[in-house]
Amino acid sequence: MQNEILWFILMFVNFIGIILAYKFFGKTGIFAWIAMAIILANVQVAKIIRFFGLVTAMGNIIYGTTFLATDILTEKYGKSEARKAVMLGFFTLISVTIIMQLTLMFTPDESDTLSPALQQIFGFMPDVMIASLSAYLISQLHDVWAFDFWKRKTEGKHLWLRNNASTLVSQLIDNVIFTTLFFVILNPQFVESLGWQGIFEIFLTSYIMKFVVAIFDTPFIYLATKLKVE
Repeated sequence: MQNEILWFILMFVNFIGIILAYKFFGKTGIFAWIAMAIILANVQVAKIIRFFGLVTAMGNIIYGTTFLATDILTEKYGKSEARKAVMLGFFTLISVTIIMQLTLMFTPDESDTLSPALQQIFGFMPDVMIASLSAYLISQLHDVWAFDFWKRKTEGKHLWLRNNASTLVSQLIDNVIFTTLFFVILNPQFVESLGWQGIFEIFLTSYIMKFVVAIFDTPFIYLATKLKVE
């Protein structure tokens, strides 16, 4: 049960982190959180774990908080600011990927012991970037649109409804796109090593994890809306 306990601890650490970022730095803190989260998610996805007996990749929690971040922005500042944050995340991931690929091209000194580890972590990042950016951009823009849509439909009432209705559908879209592109199209070796059952387990478990994150983040979006932030 160690993984399961750590997962819930990590989830609440992330929620507290995004609230503190917003409390101390306002809208800028949310923008910074999204940029950080999109990078960490694409590093964490390299770690495969077992969660309640199922195989899944990490990165679901920190990535899930980007939906909470854009929901906070849409609720308090409008969808234009939320879309700007989405594009910031898009730009950040492209920039980091290009910079790290150039970094890997340097010939390491004989005393360098960490270069193989960097190669292993960031060597597959272009594939992750293609899959992640495609899933991220489509799902996040849908999330901003859906959150605003439900806000207008409910006339600003039922924050819990628009938070969950927009996020759960958007994360399903994200999961379908990323799993298909990364584990099947761009890296068909995963089909051989994990099998279709293993890939489906990753898809199902990661969506369940994102589903849980979306449900548990509801009190935190209420908290964010109550904060007096300039």
